[in-house]
Amino acid sequence: MTDTERTAHAGVPDRPSLDGIEDTWARRWQEEGTYAFDRSKERSDVYAIDTPPPTVSGELHMGHVFSYTHTDTVARFQRMRGRTVFYPMGWDDNGLPTERRVQNVYGVRCDPELPYDPVWRPPATPVTDEARKNPTPISRRNFIELCERLTVADEQVFETLWRRLGLSVDWSLTYTTIGRVARATSQRAFLRNVARGEAYQAEAPTLWDVGFGTAVAQAELEDRERPGAYHRLRFTGAGGRELLIDTTRPELLPACVALVHHPDDERYADLAGTMARSALFGVEVPVYAHPLADPSKGTGLVMVCTFGDLNDVTWWRELRLATRVVIGRDGRLLPEAPAGVPAEPYAALAGQTVNGARREIVGMLADAGDLIGEPRPITHPVKFYERGDRPLEIVSTRQWYLGNGGRDQGLREELLARGRELRWVPEYMRHRYEHWVGGLTGDWLVSRQRYFGVPVPVWYRLDDAGEPDWSQPLTPDESALPVDPSTDPAPGYDESQRGRPGGFVGDPDVLDTWATSSLSPQIVGGWETDPDLYRRVFPMDLRPQGHDIIRTWLFSTIVRSHLEHGVLPWRDAELSGWILDPDRKKMSKSKGNVVTPLALLEQHGSDAVRYWAASGKPGMDLAYDPAQIKIGRRLATKLLNASKFALNLGAGEALRAPATEPLDRAMLAELSTVVAAATTAFEGYDHTAALQATEAFFWRFCDDYIELVKERAYGSGAGADSARAALATALSVQLRLFAPVLPFVTEEVWSWWRYGSVHRAPWPTTYEVGRAIEGEGDPELLRIAGDALSQVRRAKSERKLSMRAEVPLAEALGPAAQLEKLTLISDDLRAAGRIGKLDLLPDRTTELVIASAF
Repeated sequence: MTDTERTAHAGVPDRPSLDGIEDTWARRWQEEGTYAFDRSKERSDVYAIDTPPPTVSGELHMGHVFSYTHTDTVARFQRMRGRTVFYPMGWDDNGLPTERRVQNVYGVRCDPELPYDPVWRPPATPVTDEARKNPTPISRRNFIELCERLTVADEQVFETLWRRLGLSVDWSLTYTTIGRVARATSQRAFLRNVARGEAYQAEAPTLWDVGFGTAVAQAELEDRERPGAYHRLRFTGAGGRELLIDTTRPELLPACVALVHHPDDERYADLAGTMARSALFGVEVPVYAHPLADPSKGTGLVMVCTFGDLNDVTWWRELRLATRVVIGRDGRLLPEAPAGVPAEPYAALAGQTVNGARREIVGMLADAGDLIGEPRPITHPVKFYERGDRPLEIVSTRQWYLGNGGRDQGLREELLARGRELRWVPEYMRHRYEHWVGGLTGDWLVSRQRYFGVPVPVWYRLDDAGEPDWSQPLTPDESALPVDPSTDPAPGYDESQRGRPGGFVGDPDVLDTWATSSLSPQIVGGWETDPDLYRRVFPMDLRPQGHDIIRTWLFSTIVRSHLEHGVLPWRDAELSGWILDPDRKKMSKSKGNVVTPLALLEQHGSDAVRYWAASGKPGMDLAYDPAQIKIGRRLATKLLNASKFALNLGAGEALRAPATEPLDRAMLAELSTVVAAATTAFEGYDHTAALQATEAFFWRFCDDYIELVKERAYGSGAGADSARAALATALSVQLRLFAPVLPFVTEEVWSWWRYGSVHRAPWPTTYEVGRAIEGEGDPELLRIAGDALSQVRRAKSERKLSMRAEVPLAEALGPAAQLEKLTLISDDLRAAGRIGKLDLLPDRTTELVIASAF
């Protein structure tokens, strides 16, 4: 009878494999409700996570796998600590990305003037590039139906991948940011902001994305380096004085409303309060001194236009300048010249794109002698919408704003104080929050001129001339939410009065997607709809997210919770870094270096990919490394095989029996320190340190301890019983330590010999491990034994001998104290090394040396 036949355990498969275990366990977890939230628990027993709802308008990538794995390790750890974990999943499916995807997939564009066509159907086959360039116009309702259709399909793909990755979410808690609950929640919060005066409407200069045709908020901006050129223009001052200005936007010359210079710039000290005449158009504009002008930039004299950049807006507002708008919402120059600007020279610019108008006016200036020298090429930062591909313009529009401290110093200080209340992981991320809040220059622009989003829930009365009364918006009762003012009549009116004098008109805009996502704790927690659930989960325990959206999602969620509830929405915030390619560059679709996860999950297994993800600490960027994924696969495979070996030795039947032999007690004592280290690390959201401590011990356990005790464990008597008991405790504890990172392989092994799920098992404690040790354990014994065994193995390897080769004589040299400890485990060392005789020679060397004689 072979050793395997003699010790085979009924629950252990003959050939354990990682292949297919994801499908098996994902299905079992769902069927058995392994991760279901128990809403009977009180708040003190709940751990609530405000999970990021990923945008479903594209593919999941390795950055998602990276950050969501981090969150899942937290959820699994807290569940094993005895908390009932509120771990929902959301889909961020409204907004510009979804609209752009629908336009590209179906070759359509939304025309809100068209009537709804109930029989219209999208093309059944993929559309051509030509169809995308010349999209079919469809009604707003038809367009929204397409958005809803596409997002449902995308969400199914995302959920399948998340399940494959092993996220322990409760899928019954799934929500969407365009769903009925989210729309009602978003509109309720907005209406309360309006009622308290925190949200307001204003006609003001607005950052505008021409491509998307919508206003953009400060938090959605990014600077991109673009080529440009300085053009030197000649203005004329009092007494015919030549005034030169440098500009990169000569096409805005007809929008010029002033010239400014720095108060300390002596070159222009005598100009303040005088008038100057613009180049080409000859329009008189005032000259002012203002500290925002930079004397070292260009000539030091700046042309203020309405509007070229954010500095223009500041000067326009603070100096109370006139308004001469020339660029429309379509990015073209308006057909008519502004008041006070001669129509004849302007006519050549009317209707042109910005670039076309720039070329035209440069030629006109040169012909008039008002262009000094040749344009000087430069590269400079230009503001873009983060999802856009055309430079932003600034146009005057009526928009809804929400107070965020940008214009209210008191509110700003309150929001900074909230940031100091929050526990940041890592701590230095708090400075990014404070930098953002401290640098705000205006309130949060929350309205968008798009279609697939949460409608702004207001209407406006029309006077007898059919003009809307913006000052007194009509609002619905909260019980009627959600509403769509484009299809629902205003309270007190019927549909026949829409758009007619004396009737009403609905607000055509939707809310910024962040205005809804910022309410994710309220949406999923049942604010105002499920008070019992809400009191059990809010404020939540954790907000996990990327550090790049501190200024948007994190900050906006704090703003909404502070205004509505007067508290932080969560206690802790864990920030993830970026995923880099092997060249240490951030992965992005525009760079073409994005890696999608499905093929990796199928090739290497989910546990292997999760292992790679867990090797990145919170806040730190991590390079995509296929070699690290392969190490994770090797670890999972070793866990299968080592567990099979231990259980086939009979360890399963020895659980809770005491470990009595010195080496067994030493191993468990060392394991106890690992439990303490891993627990402390997880409590501090340092999954990487927890994994490193557990993995380092596991390899010593396999390479040293199992090899040292397997001969004894094969036998019978007290020594064998002790070895099997130690193996059982060590296996049980290590499976639970690995479980947050490697959920599939640990569940597989657990099922061979334990009841229930490892993910519902209690987290191991030092008390539990200590209870399995009879007497005390000395971790130093395991290190000495491992060192000694490795020296014997090395000696065999150097002589090209089998590890099963006999060693007739071995001499142990070293400090007497070490050799005294070696005597306690000498029988195990001799058996593992196949040593015939072991002589101890104390104090011959300063370190342990095992000399093998063959």
